[in-house]
Amino acid sequence: MLHLTDIQLQDNKTFLAMLNHVLSVDGFYFSTTYDLTHTLQRLSNTSPDFQEMSLLERADQRFVWNGHLLRELSAQPEYFDWILISRRSCFRAGVRYYVRGIDSEGHAANFVETEQIVHYNGSKASFVQTRGSIPVFWSQRPNLKYKPLPQINKVANHMDGFQRHFDSQVIIYGKQVIINLVNQKGSEKPLEQKFATMVSSLGSGMIRYIAFDFHKECRNMRWDRLSILLDQVAEMQDELGYFLVDSVGKVMTNQDGVFRSNCMDCLDRTNVIQSLLARRSLQAQLQRLGVLHVGQKLEEQDEFEKIYKNAWADNANACAKQYAGTGALKTDFTRTGKRTQLGLMMDGWNSLIRYYKNNFSDGFRQDSIDLFLGNYSVDELESHSPLSVPRDWKFLALPIIMVVAFSMCIICLLMAGDTWTETLAYVLFWGVASIGTFFIILYNGKDFVDAPRLVQKEKID
Repeated sequence: MLHLTDIQLQDNKTFLAMLNHVLSVDGFYFSTTYDLTHTLQRLSNTSPDFQEMSLLERADQRFVWNGHLLRELSAQPEYFDWILISRRSCFRAGVRYYVRGIDSEGHAANFVETEQIVHYNGSKASFVQTRGSIPVFWSQRPNLKYKPLPQINKVANHMDGFQRHFDSQVIIYGKQVIINLVNQKGSEKPLEQKFATMVSSLGSGMIRYIAFDFHKECRNMRWDRLSILLDQVAEMQDELGYFLVDSVGKVMTNQDGVFRSNCMDCLDRTNVIQSLLARRSLQAQLQRLGVLHVGQKLEEQDEFEKIYKNAWADNANACAKQYAGTGALKTDFTRTGKRTQLGLMMDGWNSLIRYYKNNFSDGFRQDSIDLFLGNYSVDELESHSPLSVPRDWKFLALPIIMVVAFSMCIICLLMAGDTWTETLAYVLFWGVASIGTFFIILYNGKDFVDAPRLVQKEKID
């Protein structure tokens, strides 16, 4: 209805009134157990094939007043139930910059198990994927910079935690195909190299590692290049398969492993790739179940395609809001299949909100999660409140100095002195004062962010 013009909406009301007028006349009858359109004699002289036909197919069309509507209904495509479930782990739970990497037990931050389920004629199919932070000991504490530098712990036993993580993953899911989407240059490069080195050192035949620099491959909005990755993993995906059980409960196929995708946050880039992998699996499942015929493509089913894309975009937003505090980035591609200028603008807006929340409200969010999960227990006998953390003098003094200096700089510009040299001197003085104070605040950024107060152990490495 949303796509109709005002004239079409008015006409639609008239058409509905016409239909209601016809249907309001007394004398229309129907039965789901007896064919009212045929005489008893005609029904007694029918063949076995006639008895197997549906009531609509065998009805005498002379007396089926709603035959036109029923024919349109019967011509609709096959219907099936499609379900998307994401289960976020409560182990090493937290917010974006305060919970990264793994803990000593091998639990990864922002670990999410996503299952796509299909129900059709009693048969059920399922495809499972996972995502989780790069499973080594690393941190990325907020410090007022837009992207804090990630820090890899130099003294921790990375292999111990790494092996614990993948031992549990292999036991639960089977084979692991790792898709690492982080940048292979800049601040993210050391993490990509560390991940590759750890996989190589572990030497497990159950684990395969694929590095795909998402931003490099898709720069200049060339998102069609994601097909390079899909082609690269197509054979692996066929090997992993999917779970299928028929209408009588017999297991037809099992899924023998999962794709474990990650980027830095395991949100935006990760969700895009997972939606594409899930689509390829769904194509195979629907063909196997007989919903799609040979040669039919999922992308050609316009109504379902819209539902599919929106559901995955909603999934991205739900995961992102819990971890980063805002909806996901890049959802314009997930919803429409292409990158748009409006989508870039929305990503910029969400990035600004993330910056504010990550620096000035995530400490409270992290404490809330820890309290809820029992990572911190309130002790009535504790004399000192963990919420009462004294602030250094810099916390109040420097922002006030910066605001005053900037204000004076503006005032000097608006209220010029007797000579331009005098005005320039005042502007330079207050300008240098405000800029210098800003850089001092930035240098001491960790003192100005909202940090967690309840749990200070592995969360802050």
